[in-house]
Amino acid sequence: MRGLLGAACVAALLWACTTATPVQAVTTPEADETAFVGLETLAPPPVERPAFTPLPILVDPVRGATSAQPVPSLRPFENLPAAAFTLAPECHGAFVQGGLAVCRTLPGAEVGSAGVLLGTADANGLIVIGFDRDALETETLVFSLGGEETSTTLSIGPRAFSEQSVSGLPPQTVTPDAAAQERIARDRVHIDRGYASNAAVAGFLDGFIWPVEGRISASWGARRIANGIPQRPHYGIDLAVPTGTSIRAPASGVVTLAQPDLLREGGLVMIDHGQGLITLYLHMSRLDVAEGQSVAQGDILGAVGATGRATGPHLCWRMKWRDRFLDPSVAILGLANARNGLSLAE
Repeated sequence: MRGLLGAACVAALLWACTTATPVQAVTTPEADETAFVGLETLAPPPVERPAFTPLPILVDPVRGATSAQPVPSLRPFENLPAAAFTLAPECHGAFVQGGLAVCRTLPGAEVGSAGVLLGTADANGLIVIGFDRDALETETLVFSLGGEETSTTLSIGPRAFSEQSVSGLPPQTVTPDAAAQERIARDRVHIDRGYASNAAVAGFLDGFIWPVEGRISASWGARRIANGIPQRPHYGIDLAVPTGTSIRAPASGVVTLAQPDLLREGGLVMIDHGQGLITLYLHMSRLDVAEGQSVAQGDILGAVGATGRATGPHLCWRMKWRDRFLDPSVAILGLANARNGLSLAE
């Protein structure tokens, strides 16, 4: 029964990504009832374009089930339609707070917003754009190349976020003394190094799968109260699974950080999937990869644990693009929609 419910949720959310028609929020006993509020605005107003068939990617945002079918391969660059090679962008994805989109423009085009350079389109003319938890209602992107410039304004749907209270966390991870603060600062150097990666890979096109299959015990974006003290929002999806459960790479990429014992994050692995899209895996009990190692979708990264700031075994799965925190569960849908809409899958 749970599998049937999950499949229904997936079908509804994927449909919403492409039609902009409201869907019901997910409200099952196994998911935070506010985890998906606002996802009815995943897509911008529809535009006239050829119909396409959704990919067979079975992702259950309630249970975290991995893809049940092989992910179609990326179409060769030379086979993309000629109409794709214009500076004016075509963007598909999940246009909502915490979501992301992939835009196609001219290879090498620079993309900026509010006077800040966000990135450069790759050799296929593709660029990832992420939307932060507190993204405004609209964002205007400016695409420029060789003196030519064009812009597009995206509508970003708002979401409602819950408040979560967590007790019993190790005190040093919530109210650190001087020694713990020094350790946290040292840990931060490692994490910043992981974020600084700029690998020339395109793992974001793989069609992400979930790293583990399990119950979502804490939703992304929730306001956190830790041991009675207000904290910044929770920028991860917590998946409650037993210690030792294998964690699999959701897509190909390069390991930018593999640290077994950080004070708050515990065992931490970070992967660069290209275009500034970084995923993180926290509280791991075992690390099976090393920094600089290339991984393919489905490769085992290590095992679930309860290290660092945790009260029990679970995987905290995070995602960040540039300086913006993204919701992995929504990003999966956005990337699937982009692969379809941009005809990037065979």
